[in-house]
Parts: sequence; structure tokens; C-alpha cells
Amino acid sequence: MLTNLLNFMKEISKYLDFRYLVDILYLDFQKAFDKVPHCRLVSKLAAYGISGDVLRWIENWLSRRKQRVVLGGRASEWSDILSGVPQGSVLGPVLFVLYITDIDDTVNSKILTFADDTIIYSRVDSVEGIERMQADLRNLVVWSKE
Repeated sequence: MLTNLLNFMKEISKYLDFRYLVDILYLDFQKAFDKVPHCRLVSKLAAYGISGDVLRWIENWLSRRKQRVVLGGRASEWSDILSGVPQGSVLGPVLFVLYITDIDDTVNSKILTFADDTIIYSRVDSVEGIERMQADLRNLVVWSKE
């Protein structure tokens, strides 16, 4: 996080020193850790070359998880958990980063990510720069839906 922040501040300071106009998008995907579909995550991991025992171990670690709600001494029925990476673990955030790593391919502007926080920024001292940022935003909407 600190490295991202320092790189970001260095770049923005450079732009401002030269009096360039800069647009900055701060993104924080709501409940992002909870919304990672297990089947898509496993597919992406396989596409990155993770296979064999390691892939099966991760798949088994994610599968057969259940949850229920207890309120006032009454419990709901157990339901299967089909998405999300456990946040209190070491592996959960690593899996999340692997899941979203292709976000960089979506934008033409500069991008910095830390877990589910993303910063996209670019010089916008021309109509082309503004259009590039707008296209990046549209591409991110498509990426997040897919």
C-alpha cells in the first residue's frame, strides 16, 4: 500500500510540476472479497498455469463452505457459499489479487491496485485524454460485469 501511494504521489507531483491536467478515478469495489465466484476463480487460476494438486487443494479449500445466521437464539438453515474468498486468511487476499489481476489489461491509463482499492489516473490536457479516461471507465464497467 505504501509503495503504491508513494509511486502515485511521485507521478501526480510530476504532472502538477509541469502544470498538466490530471483526472484521477478512485475505485473501491463494494464487498469485492465476498463476490468472487469460486468457479470463475478456479478457471482463472487454471488459466494462469496453476494446476494439479495445488489447484485441487485451493478448489477444495473454497468448496463445501456453509453459513447461517443466528439471531435471538434462533438459527436459519445452512446455505452453501458459492462465492467469496476468506478474508481472515493469508490465501484469501492472494486469491483475490489473482482474480482481479487482469483489470490492468482493461485500461489504457495508469493504474495502481491494492486489494480491492484501485486508482486510475491520466493526463487529460486534450480531448483525446478525456476520451481515453471515459473509455477506461466504460471498459471497467464491462470488466466488472464479466
